[in-house]
Amino acid sequence: MKTHIDTIMAEVLSLSPQARAFVAEKLLESLDSEPEIVLSPAWRAELHKRCREVDEGSVELRNAEDVFARGYAALG
Repeated sequence: MKTHIDTIMAEVLSLSPQARAFVAEKLLESLDSEPEIVLSPAWRAELHKRCREVDEGSVELRNAEDVFARGYAALG
């Protein structure tokens, strides 16, 4: 394993500064990403349905800030 890592490091360090920065950025992003979430078939179908409704224009989209403001106003 160490030999494999040494080979990768040698190859990466031989890249241009811009390419090394790109590789570094991608590696850092991979550490910040969450593990893939597995959705149930029912949730997957619901998401597809909602996306289709948005694409077709058959639902009214509202600004989240307005929705939350109305909700908070109704509470108190």
